[in-house]
Amino acid sequence: QLQLVESGGGLVQPGGSLRLSCVASGFTLDYYAIGWFRLAPGKEREGVSCISTSGGSTNYVDSVEGRFTISRDNAQHTVYLQMNSLKPEDTAIYYCAAGMACSRSKWGYDYWGQGTQVTVSS
Repeated sequence: QLQLVESGGGLVQPGGSLRLSCVASGFTLDYYAIGWFRLAPGKEREGVSCISTSGGSTNYVDSVEGRFTISRDNAQHTVYLQMNSLKPEDTAIYYCAAGMACSRSKWGYDYWGQGTQVTVSS
């Protein structure tokens, strides 16, 4: 079965940090662009960031620019989302997805993970 698995979510205080990881099961994500999306209660799914296959191209939504960093380690077959200076409005379920091109649109992604909960609260 082809799937993605996210990890690293949790409860953190405002201003804190978390690092999310995304790995693949049943295939290697080295050949895919990877996107991170989030879904907060009452809101649409939002594209947070994406990274190209080589890692040479990245993209961020304005609200996380300068606070979040996406990276990939193809030797470890893992994509990371380092989240710093977290705010309560970052609270959401975070999903990674694999597709052919780096895009913050949900369209064009073939595989999705089940998500990991991130809660930012004091």
